[in-house]
Amino acid sequence: MKDKYSHAKREQYGRRLAAHLCDQHFATQPTATLDGPAVLRFTPIRQVNLFVVQQLLAQWTGEMARLRSPYFDFEADDVRQALTQFMNTLSRRIKVSREAFEPLLARAISDTLGVVTDSGQTFEDKLLGPQPTTTVEQLRDTLRYLDIDKPLFQGFIDTLTPGTALEREFLAGRFRLYQEANYKNHQPLEKLVGEFSALLPLTIADLWTDGPVAAPAPAPAAPAAPAPPSAVVEPTPEPAKPAPVSPPDAAPTAAEASASEVAPTLPAPPVAPPQFVTPAPAPAAPVAPVQAAAAPEAPRRPLAETAQTGAVPLYQKLKAEHAAPAPLSETLRAEHPTTTLADKSAPKVESLREAISINQRFSFINELFNGENMEYHTAIQHLDSLPDADAAKRYVTEDLGRQYGWVRKEEHINKLLKLIDRKFA
Repeated sequence: MKDKYSHAKREQYGRRLAAHLCDQHFATQPTATLDGPAVLRFTPIRQVNLFVVQQLLAQWTGEMARLRSPYFDFEADDVRQALTQFMNTLSRRIKVSREAFEPLLARAISDTLGVVTDSGQTFEDKLLGPQPTTTVEQLRDTLRYLDIDKPLFQGFIDTLTPGTALEREFLAGRFRLYQEANYKNHQPLEKLVGEFSALLPLTIADLWTDGPVAAPAPAPAAPAAPAPPSAVVEPTPEPAKPAPVSPPDAAPTAAEASASEVAPTLPAPPVAPPQFVTPAPAPAAPVAPVQAAAAPEAPRRPLAETAQTGAVPLYQKLKAEHAAPAPLSETLRAEHPTTTLADKSAPKVESLREAISINQRFSFINELFNGENMEYHTAIQHLDSLPDADAAKRYVTEDLGRQYGWVRKEEHINKLLKLIDRKFA
């Protein structure tokens, strides 16, 4: 499978689709920025959004690591506590411009296609990372960023011995053997390509190593781009007729080429709603035919995030999320340098909702609440209202544990219980 599909063509498609989606979102607000909720719901393909978040975490961890210096004691308890507080505060201020976001989105699109076309490389890049050794616990932690083929990767991790450091080369080779024996458990590539094609036309043949070379789409009879000055200047004499298309020597920009390639053919099909919210159904607006005369004033159709019975424009979706009372306010917490501090010498907290970082929240929603954002919020709100730690722990271990059938979730349950101890300390 690895030799059949082209990594370069995946990257090429990723750049084209990222530019197209950013053109749609930022067309009317070029200087706008994205916060945490906007990133997590930017596309209807959840795996793409998760890979963007994972890249943000990696960037953020690297930034925090560069704060360390040989001249100061970064292991002192008060320093580590202050550093953790700084990281949590900064994480509530995610702010990504188009210039910074578009490359992350392009790579996330390419990597999402790679989950099915080259799962071995996905395992090395997304789960193992660059470190020479890893543990089962670390692999389970990074598994939260996988949505496509997650049972396949989970099944392999379950075959490993926990509590020991395992060599990267050993794990990579063993996974490839496991993947070859379980290739039927892959999500069909046709399904994933269909989801992408709804955003920007794509076929499986476009990803083949020896497949067709992507070429600019032929200019339509009625281009969406504004007519050149020569076509709208004062009337010409009777024999001359206005040119219906741009002159061949007027090369369109990359953004215009992407828009003209997609706009006439891009449908607005229903897609699965994001896992974190359940937007109210809204009737899909009919797509008006493109006309040459009206092209300059026609706004670009924003990316549709659809519910079961209709479509909601992305800019309306993000506007509603900004007004929500409980936004994704916690941050991507750097795991390697500061994980132990959250469990060591941690101060008392007044509210679980405020104390849970975005990384923990993301983990709890996916691992404990089956990806249901509202159910997570309801449970945390109820925990904050309970009078003491015993009542809160009973609610977690008995009521919630029975409701969601928690099996092999001890790591995440223990993190929640430790936060409860801090609240009622």
